[in-house]
Amino acid sequence: MSTRIPRRRFLAGAAAGAGALALGGCDRLVQNADVERILRLAERLTMGAQRALLSGGALAREYSEAELSPVFRSNGTSRPAGEAYAALAETGFADWRLSIDGLVQRPLSLSLADLKQLPSRTQITRHDCVEGWSAIGKWTGVPLGLLLQTAGLAANARYAVFHCADEYERSADGSGRYYESIDLVDAFHPQTILAYALNGQDLPVANGAPLRLRVERQLGYKQAKYLMRIEVVESFAHISRGRGGFWEDRGYEWYAGI
Repeated sequence: MSTRIPRRRFLAGAAAGAGALALGGCDRLVQNADVERILRLAERLTMGAQRALLSGGALAREYSEAELSPVFRSNGTSRPAGEAYAALAETGFADWRLSIDGLVQRPLSLSLADLKQLPSRTQITRHDCVEGWSAIGKWTGVPLGLLLQTAGLAANARYAVFHCADEYERSADGSGRYYESIDLVDAFHPQTILAYALNGQDLPVANGAPLRLRVERQLGYKQAKYLMRIEVVESFAHISRGRGGFWEDRGYEWYAGI
């Protein structure tokens, strides 16, 4: 019997193990400067290796409709708290707008209807969660690269930061608003889209309505839900705890490639 393990499954398992370490007692370890330096070095090596393997715009595997999961599980926040989001959801997000600003030449403010009129991409991909589960879903949305091209990037732009509507009440330090970030290599990857539909229907609230990020070569916690704003920056050191994402600020790796 063959003992070969597909590269994507192997990398997902390795990243899941690292994420489990970060959650289960690792807070104390990560606070150790020497351990933190080792973890960051390992992350850079992982990123360099994957970028070398997947150069030239290599795609994550895509599946057939026959392989869709019966239910695409909701994880984390299933509905942001607060009156502002509730009011948007009540009107079917007719009044919601996505802002794109920061290091851009032409800041954008786009409604859901605006986004649906733009060129779209549909892809059936597998979502791999750091907790060990996966699901296959059919996503439709606007390529992120198209929007960034429309906005026009400044010469010093390096990252896209995704600011979300959901907030984790467990955060007592005031940094509980969910956010994520990716670099421009992943931002312009053809499978990186801002999805407004799942399995041919408007994106459900539990799965991130009205808009969520799909960056298919990374683990699930990078797929930010409930998008409100995309900020293009040179560095994310000034945002929250400066690690580039809600979970990264709490010990997860910033680069979660699979």
